Amino acid sequence: MNRRDVEFLLYEWLDVPALVERERYADHSRETFDAVLDLSEQLATHHFGPLNAIVDANEPFVGDDGKVVLPPELTRALAAYSASGLSASIFDDAVGGMQLPFVVHMAATSYLMAASVGASAYPFLAAGNANLIVTHGSPEQVATYALPIIEGRWYGTMALSEPQAGSSLGDITTRAVPQGDGSHRLTGSKMWISAGDHELGGNIVHLVLARTPDAAPGTKGISLFIVPRFLVEDDGSLGERNDVALVGLNHKMGYRGTTNTLLNLGEGFTTPRGAPGAVGFLVGEEGRGLTYMFHMMNEARVGVGAGAVALGYTGYLHALEYARVRTQGRPVGTKDPAAPPVAIIDHPDVRRMLLAQKAYVEGGLALVLFCAHLVDEERTNPDAAAAGEARALLGLLTPIAKSWPSQWCLAANDLAIQVHGGYGYTRDYPVEQFYRDNRLNPIHEGTHGIQALDLLGRKVVEGGGTALNVLGARIAATVATAPEAGGEAAVHAVLLQAAWDDVLRVTAALWEKLDPELALANATLYLEAFGHVVVAWLWLEQLTACGTREGHFYDGKRAAARFFYAFELPTIGPKLRLLESLDTTTLDLDPDVL
Repeated sequence: MNRRDVEFLLYEWLDVPALVERERYADHSRETFDAVLDLSEQLATHHFGPLNAIVDANEPFVGDDGKVVLPPELTRALAAYSASGLSASIFDDAVGGMQLPFVVHMAATSYLMAASVGASAYPFLAAGNANLIVTHGSPEQVATYALPIIEGRWYGTMALSEPQAGSSLGDITTRAVPQGDGSHRLTGSKMWISAGDHELGGNIVHLVLARTPDAAPGTKGISLFIVPRFLVEDDGSLGERNDVALVGLNHKMGYRGTTNTLLNLGEGFTTPRGAPGAVGFLVGEEGRGLTYMFHMMNEARVGVGAGAVALGYTGYLHALEYARVRTQGRPVGTKDPAAPPVAIIDHPDVRRMLLAQKAYVEGGLALVLFCAHLVDEERTNPDAAAAGEARALLGLLTPIAKSWPSQWCLAANDLAIQVHGGYGYTRDYPVEQFYRDNRLNPIHEGTHGIQALDLLGRKVVEGGGTALNVLGARIAATVATAPEAGGEAAVHAVLLQAAWDDVLRVTAALWEKLDPELALANATLYLEAFGHVVVAWLWLEQLTACGTREGHFYDGKRAAARFFYAFELPTIGPKLRLLESLDTTTLDLDPDVL
């Protein structure tokens, strides 16, 4: 990550130090924020970065004793992370947390994801797990299961998908039968469970979606249960092994350092407390499991976007360094074959690829940190109306924050390989691994298509378009102030307003006939066009923050914004025109002809 860019976004654009004026963050200052960034950067440099190629080359496997084997370097890196105290960064002081702004936490963790996204997945999944328990669990559940995770001693997962259901959570079949002691006994299978089995901590706390015997069909009948790997005794010590069996490991093209598992619950692997089934404990109320789980999933979706940005960003920095030192070829106008070769950054097409990467990754980082800042606004703004606007805007932008970086920062990784030429797709350089790791993110936590359906089918029409109006007002305010930044900002503002007006017109056209199937048939095009307009807005926001200041950093921002408005924003036109035509090609297609 580029520390100068992180500081620009936090301090010159988002004015994060102003958050310390609010009671929740009153014990902090810019100095504490910088110290957290320093600590994350040190952990990334000295612990996570050196093991990235190691965990990629040495995938998890199951040893003869049935336990998952991971490289010892991973164990040491995660131990260093736990010792740093960063596992407590976003939690309240009341549960032993640092009570940091979420936006600072997100910026800090970006360093670790850039260094080794496979290694960083363990503590970040655990933090989301503990946060859900703190928010929706009972005081006893918080004390028993969340606190050890916050302290960095245990890990946690979210166990949603099943082999037959995939992303269609309404079709899950895992059963949870109530017992006389207040617990439930769970039976079923859970697939694609990241960090689902390992020996990195004392315990693994699974958050499992399941149905009680009389549950309603579909998503309304889903409840959420805490299912620990080891049962916990009254004194807090670990007891017998729960009936959660590792059936197999999934081997993915990227994120190879993260175990990904198929787990069976209640298959007779053990018989805890003398009865069949895995012991689980209901979180909150029956039938509200998916509502609770979305608390974790939405955080995870922004986190996926952050991981995609981190991978794209580090790929860009590697490509930039390579382009500066790799000599090859001569300028087009050079006629002397004896002239020395030049650094490839001197070739215009290489600069085009680097500038495209810069526009994607710096735009993506702005998007992710803006959404993280909305979390802080929602939690702490004393103005209830402003907090409500932040909540609405965050809901609208969450599918964008997940999907746009997953698509375009992956494109940046593709360009990083191209800059490296023939070396790019060998393991002599890390950019091929960055691409493989990042290719998972368009699928992680809801595919590109699912996010598109969420955006167009739900988020833009909720409350009669309330969130859409909030975003429109924010864009209008940026457009109004853009001329003060000088240069091309005023021209960009005109283009942005026109693009936003086009999005609103097409949104109205899609829903005019109130035909959901027709409106959503090409939702992915809508997601892509909408996301580009949002990132164009954030680039104009960055230009406004730059003002008329001079220097290479600010000139780089202006160049990247110019590229985005010249090369990228115009690409939404054909997509919007196709959407507005209500084309039925995919609706009318007979599957048998494929």
